[in-house]
Amino acid sequence: MDKSFLIFREYITHSNDFSSEELDLILSKMEHKRVPKKTHLLSIGEICDFEAFVLKGIGISYFIHENGSKVILSFASESWWLSDIESFHRHTPSKMCIETIEEMELLCLSHKDKEELLQSIPKLERMYRLMLQNHIVNYQQRLLANIAYSGKERYQAFIEKYPDVMQRVPQHLIASYLGITAEFLSRIRADKN
Repeated sequence: MDKSFLIFREYITHSNDFSSEELDLILSKMEHKRVPKKTHLLSIGEICDFEAFVLKGIGISYFIHENGSKVILSFASESWWLSDIESFHRHTPSKMCIETIEEMELLCLSHKDKEELLQSIPKLERMYRLMLQNHIVNYQQRLLANIAYSGKERYQAFIEKYPDVMQRVPQHLIASYLGITAEFLSRIRADKN
């Protein structure tokens, strides 16, 4: 098995004990994709037809502010998932974009294949429940940070949560995620050094 697939195998077996046959079935339903950097995986108005597990690289989800700027909603690097959950599950037009920042290697799962897997392997529901719980916790922490934390505190929380992202993502995208200007982020980083 390819080393990158071992990342996924480790991820899904962390919370469940799947048999070799179940793991093979899960992997058989996932499409392995290599995607160049600066590729749009989803645009506003499209229906998201994938949930992607990141084997390699970094992607972002964002929306476009009325002034035309990108407002970064999330980063997804190795062992994270990348999707528009609302669009994927409700089959509604997306209100966000998903784009690759680096060349990415993904395992993509369609809605149809996901439902078939959940029917065939009921214990896969546990993995998805835990994944969604973590997702909700992350968004709740982000919401609280945006309301209650200063820019410096949001930056500190960011580097603790995404230690590898700082060196791999342009500073203006990190500033957008934190809700501060790139200039203010530069000052915060200079004060840290």
